[in-house]
Amino acid sequence: MEENFTPIDPVFLELGPIQVHWYGLIIGIGALLGLWLAVRESERRGLHKDTFVDLVLFAIPIAIICARIYYVIFQWDYYSQNPGDIVKIWNGGLAIHGGLIGAFVTGYIFAKVKGISFWKLADIGAPSIILGQAIGRWGNFINQEAHGGEVTRQFLEGLFLPEFIINQMYINGAYYHPTFLYESLWSLVGFAGLMLLRKANLRRGELFLTYIIWYSIGRFFIESMRTDSLMLTESLRVAQVISLVLIALAAAVLIIRRVKGYSKERYLESAE
Repeated sequence: MEENFTPIDPVFLELGPIQVHWYGLIIGIGALLGLWLAVRESERRGLHKDTFVDLVLFAIPIAIICARIYYVIFQWDYYSQNPGDIVKIWNGGLAIHGGLIGAFVTGYIFAKVKGISFWKLADIGAPSIILGQAIGRWGNFINQEAHGGEVTRQFLEGLFLPEFIINQMYINGAYYHPTFLYESLWSLVGFAGLMLLRKANLRRGELFLTYIIWYSIGRFFIESMRTDSLMLTESLRVAQVISLVLIALAAAVLIIRRVKGYSKERYLESAE
């Protein structure tokens, strides 16, 4: 039976020819909260308060561009025929892994230029990144994208979800898994865990590596439920392959740095 639900308008505000989309607004809120958190922590760790402000001026636009390029590359069959849609990021289509690559490279170069430890920057920024990811997934919710396979309304009600989420998951005559929500909650748990680990006796770099492992584990399993995955082959999902590679690399780096004793400085040692 067809339901009669009006989806949430993806446009938050319209001023003449100017449209502010929920997608961009939500991502912006996540970025600002993450920046605020990083600025507070960077001051506690002995860095200048403007360090992360300067960093995000480069990192955020580069990350967005890389996230879009990454997405477009794996959807080239469509975008090669519709090049005008490449710039329409407000319709969705920002690949988190592409954004992380852009942010990682930008942060590494920034650290080298400023003479700051990259691992110190990465540790401070890790909770901010995963918090931004948790918030940003709600942009997918508004756009009714990044969802999983078809389910029943009874299934969604059994998850004790609020009505507005259940109704928004009704797309083209069917209900779908709210995988955006699963990943958002996974990221929120990861954020809480990283905040707690800040008080643990970790070595420099290990907080960031823990973030990589945690996020990648969740993304690997949640990606298997999605219906809009970027595909490497007919059976291989790009995000799952990248997640496995990141888990292996992060774990290897963590173990090697421990065994070789590359950095014995503790995260807490740089606090006031």
